[in-house]
Amino acid sequence: MTKPRVLVSDKMDPNAERLLREGGCDVDVITGETPEQLIARIGDYDGLAIRSSTRVTKEVLDAATNLKVIGRAGIGVDNVDIPYASAKGVVVMNTPFGNSITTAEHAIAMMFALARQIPDANTQTQQGLWPKNGFMGVEVTGKTLGLIGAGNIGSIVASRAIGLRMKVIAFDPFLSPERAVELGVEKVELDDLLARADFITLHTPLTDQTRNILSAENLAKTRRGVRIVNCARGGLIDEAALKDALDSGQVAGAALDVFQTEPAKESPLFGTPGFICTPHLGASTNEAQVNVALQVAEQIADFLVNGGVTNALNMPSLSAEEAPKLKPYMALAERLGSLVGQLTTGSLARISIHAEGAAAELNAKPMVAAVLAGFLRTQSDTVNMVNAPFLAKERGLEVREVKTEKAGDYHTLIRVSVKTEAGERSVAGTLFSNSEPRLVELFGIKVEAELDGPMMYIVNEDAPGFIGRIGTLLGENNINIGTFNLGRREAGGEAVLLLSVDEPVPADVVDKARSLPGVKRVMALGF
Repeated sequence: MTKPRVLVSDKMDPNAERLLREGGCDVDVITGETPEQLIARIGDYDGLAIRSSTRVTKEVLDAATNLKVIGRAGIGVDNVDIPYASAKGVVVMNTPFGNSITTAEHAIAMMFALARQIPDANTQTQQGLWPKNGFMGVEVTGKTLGLIGAGNIGSIVASRAIGLRMKVIAFDPFLSPERAVELGVEKVELDDLLARADFITLHTPLTDQTRNILSAENLAKTRRGVRIVNCARGGLIDEAALKDALDSGQVAGAALDVFQTEPAKESPLFGTPGFICTPHLGASTNEAQVNVALQVAEQIADFLVNGGVTNALNMPSLSAEEAPKLKPYMALAERLGSLVGQLTTGSLARISIHAEGAAAELNAKPMVAAVLAGFLRTQSDTVNMVNAPFLAKERGLEVREVKTEKAGDYHTLIRVSVKTEAGERSVAGTLFSNSEPRLVELFGIKVEAELDGPMMYIVNEDAPGFIGRIGTLLGENNINIGTFNLGRREAGGEAVLLLSVDEPVPADVVDKARSLPGVKRVMALGF
């Protein structure tokens, strides 16, 4: 039997080659090639192991006639055309947890550097100034650390901070009370964290909900003299507002490893007293680079030799026989999960996935994983259908599966329900023509809509003239409406409007929509 062939096209730990060979693959390590050279070579290989240098474009994928899997040693896959890889039947994997400890340790290092003003003290000492009386630091012992995000990396930072005898408080809508107790942290709301924390570290992905989470308004709510560390994502902090807060003394110090625009050739923060930075070094340790290389080698070999799927970004764990039947159901399930994740606020105790009719006859695991992936991806950019159940368990989220073989109003239906502090809420969808995912119920209101692309969700009082007002608002802001999807509980009662639009709705337009008469809630959505 011919062994699968794997090309390692970027420099990585040499043990990766060894593990691939031990796993049953033939391996070639050929790095530094031009795109044209890679295109000429790639057709001979079943697997491709990369880091950030190799760009897997449409042209590369068209030439990769034998390629079955791409493995990225690291988290980011911006250098891979994932939608086209999916269309070509190529699985894309990454290693989302190989650098978690390294990134957490970098955040702790930045915190110490701020507390003792180490960079400035080092510079002046090496200039021969001996500024012994010019730097008065603070201890971290006994101080309150506020975590914005308590997932994988945030929980590691929490454990290190507790070891330093700090008190740790955390804001994370997905952090359950049970998980908070397990971590030894106090779960709080954002305003409470801002008012109490001596140090703030951020450990959340960049989403519409977290963009500029430390805005000028929120920075003004912080305890005066707070110190802020961001080793997560650029864009979580308003950089101009942070400079103003540093200049005024509201923020005593800030340390950034990430910037809104990278490479950060210029920034309003550069040269500001109390500011230190590093060039996105969160994952830059020997151990992290070894870990991700070994993990990607193991994953590629397991997939090519045994058919195992781990950390796939575009494929769930399922057999070849199940895949054709389950594919449209998983698309529906993921979109329902994403819808619930985007519309639900506050901590969640439970999520239930109920399959009815024809859906109840299928393997529920991939559908459950798809719901969880869509749901959790609104909070974390490392989620996929493989690791979503693990992440849900880690966050203390109870997951229930329910099957009802008897069909109701629809021959097949998936219902996703969440238990929140405000009570139980659910959405439901079906397949039209057994292949087209369609929403049919939203929080108890019958509404039919395709969940695809950028959308706008509005809850309003059912009254004449509202559709005209929202249409005028969007038209004045050059936003083209694709479809209107309407539903209401009763005439004159509460109504729901789902609009598909040609481009994401800007935040200022969402704010204007909230001010329209009769509007109760507005959100921009994306699928």
